[in-house]
Amino acid sequence: MAEPRPQVPVLLLVAAFSRHEEALSWGSERLEECYGPIGLVSNPFPFNQTTYYAATMGMDLRKRFLAFRDLVAPDSLPDIKLHTNALESELACLQRFPEIRPLNLDPGHLSLGKFLLATTKDQAHRVYLRDGIFAEVTLRYEAGAFEPWPWTYADYRQECVRSFLRDARDYYRERLRES
Repeated sequence: MAEPRPQVPVLLLVAAFSRHEEALSWGSERLEECYGPIGLVSNPFPFNQTTYYAATMGMDLRKRFLAFRDLVAPDSLPDIKLHTNALESELACLQRFPEIRPLNLDPGHLSLGKFLLATTKDQAHRVYLRDGIFAEVTLRYEAGAFEPWPWTYADYRQECVRSFLRDARDYYRERLRES
C-alpha cells in the first residue's frame, strides 16, 4: 500500500482576456494583490478561435497569460477559480465598460508534467474538485513540449501558447530550485 506524500507546489497561471486593455490591467493588479508579483507575462494574442464569448464580451478579444512568482499548493485551484469569478463580477458591477462581462480570468496550475485549467463546467474528461469547480488536464508535457488532448481548446493548441507554457515550465523549474 502506498502512503500519501506531500505535494510539490505548482505555478499559478491565469489566462486573461478582454477587448479592453484597462480591464486586463485592472485584473492583473487585483490578482497581484492576492497572489504576489507576476513573474512572467505572455505576449498578447488575438482570441478569435470561437465566437462563444461575443454576446457577453464583444469582439476583438485579446488574451495573455500571467505566471505568478509565488508557487501555490496544488489543492488551491478551487479557491483561486472562485476568486477569479468574484473579480470578474466585481469589475462587471462597476459598469466601466459596455459589455456585461468585460474580463475573463481563467486560472490554471502548471507542473512539470501537465497544465491544468479550472472550470465550472462538467464534461467527461473533467474531475470534480469541490465547491462547483472542476479541473481539466488541458495539456501534457511529453518529449520536450506541451501536447494537446482531443478536448484541448483551440487557443491552447497554438504554438504561441505552447511556447509560452514551455517558458513558464522553465521558470517554474527555477522557482522550485529557489524554494
